[in-house]
Amino acid sequence: MKTLFAVSAMALLLLGGCHRKAEGQTVAVVNGDEITIPELNFALGQAKIPDSADKQSVRSQLLEKLIDRRLVAQQARKEDLDKSPEFINRQREATEELLISMLADRRMKAQPLPSDRDVTTFINDNPQMFAKRETWTVDQVYYLIPKNPQFPGEINNTKSIDEIIGVLQKYKAKFARKTSDLDTALVAPPIYKRVSEMTVAEPFVIPSGGRAVATYILSRKPNPLLGDEAKPIALAVIRKNQTEKSLKDTVKSLRSSAKIEYQSGFAPKKS
Repeated sequence: MKTLFAVSAMALLLLGGCHRKAEGQTVAVVNGDEITIPELNFALGQAKIPDSADKQSVRSQLLEKLIDRRLVAQQARKEDLDKSPEFINRQREATEELLISMLADRRMKAQPLPSDRDVTTFINDNPQMFAKRETWTVDQVYYLIPKNPQFPGEINNTKSIDEIIGVLQKYKAKFARKTSDLDTALVAPPIYKRVSEMTVAEPFVIPSGGRAVATYILSRKPNPLLGDEAKPIALAVIRKNQTEKSLKDTVKSLRSSAKIEYQSGFAPKKS
């Protein structure tokens, strides 16, 4: 009887020790699961609150959102969603994306800041982003490229979007057409140069894998980015390009030293 009482007392002590309280670094406890000050501060940082906002009110609202999210996540676990193959795959993908993003941020911070001369050179070398930046209103057709060997020749001989659609219909290719505005800052320099050198307004086609987009410029509106307004944009793009190059070089280096084994039929084809 004494032994049974001792075991029961020990169990109660253990249970009492496991009971979490909303105090210190813990701002709330949701079914025994803590929400901490660092979690709340991270949410506040992500929210990008304007200086004029009532910080106390916003903090309270964010805490309630964190509690709601924790409750729904707990319910998902009760329904064993965290044990499903889809969850495991998506969790792995999200973790890898987060790590890659954090590595990119670290590499960017480690890069030396471009000089004023580098920034000026970049601005002069990319007129489509700065002095000659424009907004194009474009008529575009997105389509899957038919495998018929005669198709490329016929598409290349077209002089209008309607003629392109006619060829696509002839080969029963799937396509979608839409009109939209396009900022030339987002246009690759070789494509911008090619379009700028056109003497006659014609559609141009950009293939990518098994797909392509045909574009016809309906109108152009100057939208230059000059002087002090251009420099921070140029600096940001240069740093982004530096980071992307650093990551590509890292991948190349890691692949050269990694041991990668493929199951038969899954290895990339040798060119």
